[in-house]
Amino acid sequence: MEKINPSILVFASGTKTGGGSGFETMVKASRTRPPILDAWICAVVTNHFQGGVWQKAKALGVPSEYWAGPYLAQGYQNFVRYFSADYVMLSGWLKLVTGLEPARTINIHPGPLPRFGGPNLYGRHVHEAVLAAYRRGEITHSAVTMHFVDEVYDRGPVFFSLPVPIEPGDTPETLAARVNRAEHEWQPRVLNHVVHGQVRLVGGEVVYASEELKRLLLPAAP
Repeated sequence: MEKINPSILVFASGTKTGGGSGFETMVKASRTRPPILDAWICAVVTNHFQGGVWQKAKALGVPSEYWAGPYLAQGYQNFVRYFSADYVMLSGWLKLVTGLEPARTINIHPGPLPRFGGPNLYGRHVHEAVLAAYRRGEITHSAVTMHFVDEVYDRGPVFFSLPVPIEPGDTPETLAARVNRAEHEWQPRVLNHVVHGQVRLVGGEVVYASEELKRLLLPAAP
C-alpha cells in the first residue's frame, strides 16, 4: 500500500503586497529530493485578498483561500475539515486561533517565548522589544521559537527554541533578517519531526523521540 504523507494546512497573513516567505520555504522544502519536509502542503489560508501569500501560492501551484473572518473556532475547523488536513502550521498568521487540536497545531514566533509574545508582539514589534531588553543588558540573544498552539497568543508548550545572537549594531531590520534566515533554515526540518511523530504533545507535555533530538531542538540557553 502506498505511503500517504501527512498533509499540512498553512495559515499565513503576509501583507497586501508581500510576505509569505515562510510558507514558500516550506513548500519548496517539501519538493526537494529527498524532501526536507516529507509532507504535503495541501493549501494556504490568508486574510489579504490576492496579497503576497496568494501570489506565492499561485506561483507554487498551491490552493489558496482568502478568509475575511470572523476568526472563530468553527471557521478554523471548517478549513481543516475541507482540506482534510492532518496538521495546521501558523506561519506569520496574526489572528487568534481557537477550536483546533493543540497537538496538531503549530506556530512559529520570531523571538524568545514566553517573554516576547502576546497579541501586541509580532513582526517588527518583537525585534524592537528584544533589542530594548538587549540594550538594558537583560539578554544577549533573540530566538526562533516553535510551539504547540492553545487558545492564548504565543502561550502553548514550546518544543523548539534556537538562540539567535544579537550584534551591538543591530537594528530591528538587521535582527529581523538574521532571525528570518534561521526560520527558513529550521522551520521545515522541525515541522518534519512533528508531523512524523518524533515530537508530540501528550497530556499537555512535549515528548521527544530521543534525548538527542530534545537537545537539538531545545539547546541550553546561551
